[in-house]
Amino acid sequence: MQEDEMNDLTREYMIKFYPERCIQCHGCETACKMWRGLPYGVQYRRVINLWEGSYPGVKSHGLSLSCLHCSDPACAEVCPVEAILKQAEDGRVRVDTTLCIGCRACAEACPFGVPQFGEDQVMQKCDLCVGQALAGTDPPCVATCPGRALVLEEVTLEEKKAYETFVAKALKGNG
Repeated sequence: MQEDEMNDLTREYMIKFYPERCIQCHGCETACKMWRGLPYGVQYRRVINLWEGSYPGVKSHGLSLSCLHCSDPACAEVCPVEAILKQAEDGRVRVDTTLCIGCRACAEACPFGVPQFGEDQVMQKCDLCVGQALAGTDPPCVATCPGRALVLEEVTLEEKKAYETFVAKALKGNG
């Protein structure tokens, strides 16, 4: 088996969003903010309204968005101090806040608008609530969703790339 084929078989974790199940209640946003104790203006997860069609047949769909823990994270590539690293064992993209200098290059590079900056001006974002997952429980955003639109899943790199493409197209179509 060649290296490219092996990489596609590597398993990673992500919180996958199923739009047909979302009722746009914003419970995932609230659960995340409360669990993390995030200050005003900082959101690790947000629900975006996506619009389809034209008047009078306009339809709205929700997109619950947080860090996708990308297969090839642009934020990590541009970080001048290597404060953003992709974990080889599970695919999570982690931030070492002790190294971050707050230059915001990651925010400019991220196609999904994920990086957040609090009062301390260092980058912060979703880490998949790794402590919850290790304890065998779902992250608060997943556990709170009444429609089960969010699911913590183990996926292949190929599946993750396909999901990144889906989100990018959804955001582009909404612009």
